[in-house]
Amino acid sequence: MDIFGFVPQFGGLVWTLVAFVAALSVIVAVHEYGHYIVGRWSGIHAEVFSLGFGPVLLSRADRHGTRWQIAALPFGGYVRFLGDGDAASARGDDKVLTGLSPEQRRATMHGAPLWARAATVAAGPMFNFILSVVIFAGLFLSQGVATEDSVVGEPKALPGVAQPLLPGDRVLALAGQPTPTLAALLDVAGTLPPAPAADYRLLRQGAEIDLQGPFPLPPVADAVQPQSAAMAAGLQVGDVVLAVDGVPVHAFAQLREIVGASDGRSLTLRLWRAGDEVEVTLTPRRMDLPLPDGGFETRWLIGLSGGLAFVPELRTPGPVEAVGLALTQVGDLMRTSLSGLWHMVTGAISSCNLQGPIGIAETSGAAASQGLVSFIWFIAMLSTAVGLLNLFPVPVLDGGHLVFHVWEATTGKPPSDRALRILMSAGLAILLTLMVFALTNDLFCP
Repeated sequence: MDIFGFVPQFGGLVWTLVAFVAALSVIVAVHEYGHYIVGRWSGIHAEVFSLGFGPVLLSRADRHGTRWQIAALPFGGYVRFLGDGDAASARGDDKVLTGLSPEQRRATMHGAPLWARAATVAAGPMFNFILSVVIFAGLFLSQGVATEDSVVGEPKALPGVAQPLLPGDRVLALAGQPTPTLAALLDVAGTLPPAPAADYRLLRQGAEIDLQGPFPLPPVADAVQPQSAAMAAGLQVGDVVLAVDGVPVHAFAQLREIVGASDGRSLTLRLWRAGDEVEVTLTPRRMDLPLPDGGFETRWLIGLSGGLAFVPELRTPGPVEAVGLALTQVGDLMRTSLSGLWHMVTGAISSCNLQGPIGIAETSGAAASQGLVSFIWFIAMLSTAVGLLNLFPVPVLDGGHLVFHVWEATTGKPPSDRALRILMSAGLAILLTLMVFALTNDLFCP
């Protein structure tokens, strides 16, 4: 049972905040636990593990002498190690450190060997990536992946005549063109001119039959993107677009062409939704889409994703394959994020692509409104983004600390306290500037 099915409007302010806090708390807890557990394994003692900032609501001490606490402001967290002078572990507390024996000093972040400090710092982002891999792999294992064969798994509900395709049907040919694999079926379907129906040759229960079935790539919504024109207009997964501004639509490619040529003017869509016809009006939004070669393409979009007239037959991957697919997914997300950032810096795409806390909160609420699986997938994506952001070589972030450690490994001594104070202040200024810029995007970008 989908627990989010009980919430009729998850996009409301309260539930958006709940979704955001829930997603952020999971990601922050895993990130900080990475610092904590690797630090403990490396012989560094953690005094406090805090989820949130400000007044402490709940706390308890464990047998290792670490106080675990939940604070009132659930928008982050930290681990304070023995001898730390600040929450970022950048500087030591001289009063505490001078009173420690050599054995006790070894248990501090500032008295531990360089390898232990570097491993502890790097563990936070690495645990974020591990969380993403675990979630993606779990979803691949539980949801399945499409087989390579052109076999019908589950027909989709479409308007008009009853769906003639049945589970287990193997599509041998489409419009007279052989389709031995799912990839071949998609290639052939992409070449067909839009039409109300298409000719199929099927293998059904050992016999070959010919019949007329639905157009293979119909204008049906397989997914509604968060913070899109479609979501704002109330479109739902499973909606079928019958017409746009009175012009009949038979293929998803037609819908894409009409939207792309709209130049941002409002469009009226006539939809088929579970047997009923409804009309909605929406305005396409200009978006920057990543391309396979690493570039970006700017197009007018409404935020719908389409697919075949049926769900392909699924199979359960093995654990090794699922992890491999998950690693590929995380790698693609990181590559796309870095490419997008570079294109924003160079001015190739709009800086409005950078979301701030309001945008992320709205996206989390929208993802949760589409169900538990969608929300968990969003957590995995956000965890990858948080891990990647923390590796940027900016003082205050984990990446900045790793740069300090590289400096120490190269020169044989850490940066001076004065240099650390200046660099940390500069890093904090950069981070605050970036946050203000992203928040401005949330408020003023279309």
